[in-house]
Amino acid sequence: MGTTSEPSTDAPVAGRESRAGGQGSPTVPPTADAARFCEVRSHTESLAAPLSPEDQVVQSMTDASPVKWHRAHTTWFFEEFVLGPGVAGYQVVDPSYRFLFNSYYEAVGARQPRPRRGMITRPSVDEVGEFRRRVDGAVASALEAGALGADALELVELGLHHEQQHQELLLMDVKHLLWQNPLRPAYRAAAAAPPPGGTDGSAGSPPQGWVALEGGILPVGHEGPGFAYDNEGPRHDELVRPFRLADRLVTNGEWLEFLADDGYRRPELWLSDGWATVQAEGWDAPLYWDQDEDGAWQAFTLSGMQPVDPSAPVVHVSGYEADAYARWRGLRLPTEVEWEVAVAALGSEDRSTGEPAPHPRTVPAAEPGRLRQAFGEVWQWTASQYTAYPGFRPAEGAVGEYNGKFMCDQHVLRGSCCATPPGHERVTYRNFFPARSRWAFSGVRVADDA
Repeated sequence: MGTTSEPSTDAPVAGRESRAGGQGSPTVPPTADAARFCEVRSHTESLAAPLSPEDQVVQSMTDASPVKWHRAHTTWFFEEFVLGPGVAGYQVVDPSYRFLFNSYYEAVGARQPRPRRGMITRPSVDEVGEFRRRVDGAVASALEAGALGADALELVELGLHHEQQHQELLLMDVKHLLWQNPLRPAYRAAAAAPPPGGTDGSAGSPPQGWVALEGGILPVGHEGPGFAYDNEGPRHDELVRPFRLADRLVTNGEWLEFLADDGYRRPELWLSDGWATVQAEGWDAPLYWDQDEDGAWQAFTLSGMQPVDPSAPVVHVSGYEADAYARWRGLRLPTEVEWEVAVAALGSEDRSTGEPAPHPRTVPAAEPGRLRQAFGEVWQWTASQYTAYPGFRPAEGAVGEYNGKFMCDQHVLRGSCCATPPGHERVTYRNFFPARSRWAFSGVRVADDA
């Protein structure tokens, strides 16, 4: 997963030039580095705080990981890549953690297979907490003392953004886990339930508008100050044909119309592999949707079961479902280039709020010529395969495995979602998942040729 939001586009984040999976901004004072490190690391612990030890050990499916593993893996990253090579005399907390908590770094060595991460009952949740405390203390002390060299500081920056990706993954995985509990417990109580509405998409949902762009030969990708992953560059020119982009996301109410028109039972709407997946998996609605005894749709959220709000963006749909819905509308999904040039040209004020929302919010009022909901609600599927930009080269060594090795059989999503942490979104961010994936906070924005 390359996930997985920031205060302003391409703003510097505790950064410096990073060759190891990212590229960044000028050097900042060591005390600011330490404060930023502690802030991000503490946020992970606050996300885990509502969960019991039992909640943190279970693995709900092959694609998900236990919360305990997320907490340990992000800690191992700093021990393996920062403290080991960067701090003289550092002794690892436990040599076995290199096998248990390595994710996919072949250059590092063997590791626990991903489908069996839930078998790691030991070390305990408390021992993982102690692992985090010891590594945090060592990294923070080295940062405050200015004891880390340039390469290690680059890896601290990458590690913090890596941890923010895992913060979002943690919430995705917890939601999938709690949904399978027979009690359907809430991760966190809702501040307020979503407003009730009808099922025709009209209750409180502003009409969809369009923004049109003339196209041309336009620059795409990251350059200049501010952190970015290596897969966001190099910046290069793309030929963009004239197109139009929906000014807001597809809503639950609109998706209910797709359901009512037998959208999940019409093979002519689906890509071949998508239709095969629908049949094999028995899909008939977005993930986490259920009908109650009266036939009303309910959705499982981080705050438990809630009535489906027709005004909120549809979420937890796969790339196959997004494509079928667009086809049903006589439209298409945007390419990732179209999404980026539109948001870069027109802007969108939506950003992550800092607290994980139980579900996406309702659609804001329209502003003429502006896009709504580009950030902070749902990741938006595009029609683009996840491939390398022209001139892309992965970094040398283990950290070069961060993004480039996954450029096969994945689709790009753009924007950010209600679970994306602050400081981790930008116009050039390239998230990616297989087209069948539904447990991410993923939704739909449609496009059309001009």
